[in-house]
Amino acid sequence: MKRKKRYTSVATACLIILSLILTMTAACADEDADTTLAPGEVIHLKFANYIPAPANHSVLLGEFCRELEERTDGRVQVDYFAGGSLLTAEAMFDGVVSGIADIGFSHVYYTPGRMAVTEAIGLPIGYASAWVSGQVANDFVNEFKLAEWDDVVMLWMSTSTPSAISTADTPIHTLEDLEGLIIRAPSLSGEVIAALGGTPAPTPMMEVYDAISKGEIDGEQSNFETLKNFNFADVVSYSTSIWQVNFPYPFYVVMNKDSYNNLPDDIKAIFDTLVGEYKERFVLMWNAIDFVGKAHGESLGVEFSELSEAEAAKFEAAVAPVIGNWTDGMVEKGYTKAEVNSWIDFLRERSDYWTAKQIAWHIVSAAGPPEVTQ
Repeated sequence: MKRKKRYTSVATACLIILSLILTMTAACADEDADTTLAPGEVIHLKFANYIPAPANHSVLLGEFCRELEERTDGRVQVDYFAGGSLLTAEAMFDGVVSGIADIGFSHVYYTPGRMAVTEAIGLPIGYASAWVSGQVANDFVNEFKLAEWDDVVMLWMSTSTPSAISTADTPIHTLEDLEGLIIRAPSLSGEVIAALGGTPAPTPMMEVYDAISKGEIDGEQSNFETLKNFNFADVVSYSTSIWQVNFPYPFYVVMNKDSYNNLPDDIKAIFDTLVGEYKERFVLMWNAIDFVGKAHGESLGVEFSELSEAEAAKFEAAVAPVIGNWTDGMVEKGYTKAEVNSWIDFLRERSDYWTAKQIAWHIVSAAGPPEVTQ
């Protein structure tokens, strides 16, 4: 009887060991599986973007899609949906997470509070240009590895061009000129407009043109490039650069995690290289399109102006509490004040670093301090 029990125990142990061996072998097989595509097999991706198809951003993202197809010899095919035809700006992030789109382009203010830490990039730091703020934005997300992006793969960040206020009937030369004006400015940018004395309106970008033309709002806060890409030059008469308190919109390009992780290794290497190239091309594109927007505005009679040195100092003083209030709000959410201050200090330090690089490399911008506009 004891011998039978001993044989049973040994048999059971052998079965357990065999099961473990088979499990480990299967796991190793999965790890060593061939990740290359079978002959004729094609990966299909969907890229969603809410900005109108003719805009420079959309054109460049379309080039990214076509170049990915070319570099992979057609093994990757990308269906590109511009102008919100697949996902609206507000639905972009969740749409990528859920797999409606594999890659998506939008900005963080369309999901206020969702990327709460990343919104710091849009504080009124006074970045010299879109090239500078775009570089800073990428440095920021790479440095802090924020949990708010854990549901996606971050491809690259960028920002809008230096802040400007464009109005239909009232030119903005002083803080007092903003009093009583309704200005399109969502989320954090709305807090800045409120601090400057205006009344912010969270009007969706695609509705701003009609809202200004109908007199529902007095103007919009964005930059020169929207005068052409969103045709705002048709409905405004004045545009004032307020680069001294530049608080740009932080934009992102993200990818569904499964879509990225399922790329074969050879294609993933091509993809990663292309992403690195377009990260730089995108910040250069933002810098360039301000010239186009300003020229378009001038051709339609839009009057451009800048703040005087004395008035710029007033604007800077007026927006300072926005940074303090944002800091307090993040502390209330559970972050330490030292942690929040470290983010802001990092943004300022990198802004100075990249401004010096822009000056040294003679990258000219349409708006900003004289050192980068001449």
